[in-house]
Amino acid sequence: MPRSTTATRASKRRPDQPEQKAYLNLLQTMNILVLQTERLLKQQGLSESTHNVLDIVRRGEQAARQAGQRFPGLPCSLIAGQMVAEVPDLTRLLDRLSRDGLVQRRHSQEDRRVVHVRLTAKGRRVMTLLDRPLAKLRGEQLGHLTRKDLADLTRLLAKARAPHEE
Repeated sequence: MPRSTTATRASKRRPDQPEQKAYLNLLQTMNILVLQTERLLKQQGLSESTHNVLDIVRRGEQAARQAGQRFPGLPCSLIAGQMVAEVPDLTRLLDRLSRDGLVQRRHSQEDRRVVHVRLTAKGRRVMTLLDRPLAKLRGEQLGHLTRKDLADLTRLLAKARAPHEE
């Protein structure tokens, strides 16, 4: 596989500081993995952010079902707090998902300021359609690493991120 232009540019800079080298490697890796994922998600009309919202809501729904509870939907504030990447305007993102028929929003009976978000049948279908292709893509992206490598990578990334999380 040919080296990306990003990789070529980064290797020409030869950063002296290990922090700079690690940072550039993180950026390179993220750009490659995200681009591949975005191509796949685009086939269903989704972006990383819209898929992330649907995934958060689906996991909330599954957790409620496993606990034998009724699922009124997830409050927007909970969705915002679980997003992988900060989204400046979650309302606009939810407007788009609602307009596309993937989610429905309802005001809470207890507090009208709270809006609950649920997947529609179409939203569930889209997520199910993406499950296998995303799992296959993740395997292609990271399957060459051992379980230990993946555990170490996960641990190190969490450690790098920890001082900067709220």
